[in-house]
Amino acid sequence: MSIALNVISGFLGSGKTTLLNRLLQGESLGDTALLINEFGDVGIDHLLVEEVAPDTVLLPSGCVCCSIRGELKEALLGLLARRARGEIPAFRRILLETTGLADPAPILATLNNDPQLRGRVHIGLLVTLVDACHAALQERIHPEWLAQVAAADRLLLSKTDCVDETRLATLREHVQRLNPGAPLLLSTDIHSGDQLLLGEGVRGATAEQEVARWQLWRPVTAGVAQHGAAQVCCLEFERPLDWVGFGVWLSMLLRCHGERILRVKGLLNVDASQAPIVIHGVQHCLHAPVHLPRWPGEDRRSRLVFILRGLEPALLQRSFEVFARSFAPAAGECA
Repeated sequence: MSIALNVISGFLGSGKTTLLNRLLQGESLGDTALLINEFGDVGIDHLLVEEVAPDTVLLPSGCVCCSIRGELKEALLGLLARRARGEIPAFRRILLETTGLADPAPILATLNNDPQLRGRVHIGLLVTLVDACHAALQERIHPEWLAQVAAADRLLLSKTDCVDETRLATLREHVQRLNPGAPLLLSTDIHSGDQLLLGEGVRGATAEQEVARWQLWRPVTAGVAQHGAAQVCCLEFERPLDWVGFGVWLSMLLRCHGERILRVKGLLNVDASQAPIVIHGVQHCLHAPVHLPRWPGEDRRSRLVFILRGLEPALLQRSFEVFARSFAPAAGECA
């Protein structure tokens, strides 16, 4: 049975370790393997677990904890091997705290592309913490900030008590526009692992969970919106798509421009299917599609949302129009 790898991301100082420290006080992470990805040779986050050790540490909460000094793949394979030998408790999920400088895309690519991990570990929920005090500066200076926010399945605002209501409202609106599909919560409202990982396994979610998730999406209007260093481009089209042709177009698009397409998410009306298909992609990495049992409403249009950085929406539009003339002649435009 494949195990979900959930990721806690967020820029340096955003409060990832503080959040984990609070969650580990209870028992809701007792069936979780926690991986802490230290940056550099001297770690600080290990204060969470009392000592640095290359071997597994069993925390009082029951959570299995490791610090990662090498590759994520080796850490995961070692963890799975110890579990199989009965050396550590049989955890049912993995929670990875990344370094604040991490781009989530290589993590997702590792799980998607490595034959030793495929079928054993799948990407679950990607949670990104956003520092309310320093978000604007971090967005201007560090491209990793935008990559973390764009890739998130859930966004948590931290340090909200340090900013006034006007500034907080502006930040909430900005972050939500950057990633309109991710629920936005306050980190102080999260008190248990179950609460943090509610609906975990987004890309490996059940079809019913995906229906509920799309019902929560705000209506998407085709167009382009500029938000700081990023642009959000939304496409809508009426007629059913040719699945093979669309797959070729999207795969080629991500191969050529993946680094500039921070996120793509789509709800697609596909030929020969009575129910929609959901797709997720982060940069070059496109995840397995999810087939929903039904539409999350009356609207049957296909919808695609792209979060772009350094890629002109007009180029994306022209590319799609070439595809549309061949496979979806009545498709809507991104204008």
